[in-house]
Amino acid sequence: MRVGIIGCGVVGAAIAFELSQTYQVTVWDARTEHQWQATGAALGVLMAAITPKLKGKHLQWRLDSLKRYETLIPQLEALTQLSLPYNRQGILRLCFESDELNRWYKTQHVRAQQGFHLEIWDREQLFRCYSHLRTAHLLASQASVVGAIYSPQDRQIDPVALSTALITAAQRNGAEFYFETPISSFQSRPDSDPPSLTHICTATDNHPVDWVIVSAGLGSMPLTASLKQAVPIYPVLGQALHLRRQTPLSDALPVVNGDQVHIVPLNASEVWVGATVEFPAEVGGSIEADPVQLKELHQRAIALDASLANASILRTWSGLRPRPHERPAPIIERLPGYDNVVVASGHYRNGVLLAPITAQKVRQLISN
Repeated sequence: MRVGIIGCGVVGAAIAFELSQTYQVTVWDARTEHQWQATGAALGVLMAAITPKLKGKHLQWRLDSLKRYETLIPQLEALTQLSLPYNRQGILRLCFESDELNRWYKTQHVRAQQGFHLEIWDREQLFRCYSHLRTAHLLASQASVVGAIYSPQDRQIDPVALSTALITAAQRNGAEFYFETPISSFQSRPDSDPPSLTHICTATDNHPVDWVIVSAGLGSMPLTASLKQAVPIYPVLGQALHLRRQTPLSDALPVVNGDQVHIVPLNASEVWVGATVEFPAEVGGSIEADPVQLKELHQRAIALDASLANASILRTWSGLRPRPHERPAPIIERLPGYDNVVVASGHYRNGVLLAPITAQKVRQLISN
């Protein structure tokens, strides 16, 4: 069976690898091979067990995708001979109110039933493990940290390294990738009801397909619009920083989360800090990165971790996240009106986390 995938960020790459193990896969992307867009702007924080949700489909997707990473990473490393920067030190969520800390006991109990371990730490235990967080406080209210939730099973992965490995592994399975190749149109079988696409058309070729997977992030909306079934997905901008501490800390550090900030350790000295959440003035409108919000993000990170106060800023960056309009993220479903088109897009802030489970859901959709 011939599967055409449009879009090759981390989600498209994961789908390509998953399906290449069984099917003949071809992937197109309008971007250049090293222009990563939303994937390049992500921090790769796999926040699943430490989310406060207790039940629901989307929580189960998070937990299942996290479990898949534990087998996916060694599988990719064995296939590609690449060493992936996969942080297994967990996620530490700082708490600034005693009531907030106490609310986590119910989540801790539910997670234990779901096969995940959460630890609830008071101030003394937090400072004993991570003394550099002793002065952690909220920037706005100056409220001091009262404890933390530690999730040893949550993870972090470099999104670009992961995507590169997924593409390489899919190519080993025979998948073909065409970058800088936008899709110009589709051909369908004229007598089919509902319509069935037969070809994906570029400027130079008409490629026969049995299934079409639309996984192009913000590019998914115009593609589906060309099929008269527009799926509304609009941009939300995020900014992040890459910092280097003056004095190195331990190499084995978890991701620290608090006050809407992630502090992602890369090594003993360097961290990523992110990310802002910036909406356009009107739905679908353009967004410019706001330097005021980036500065506030930086200050909130310093309030959590005082060792970042004199850290050097190595770089800043921003990217647009694809967010579905007036419906939950992500969208993983057949395109209405077509019997061989699947949309797997609009993952908003969880594209990296949900990439493996998205690939499995797409496989199920086309297998059925």
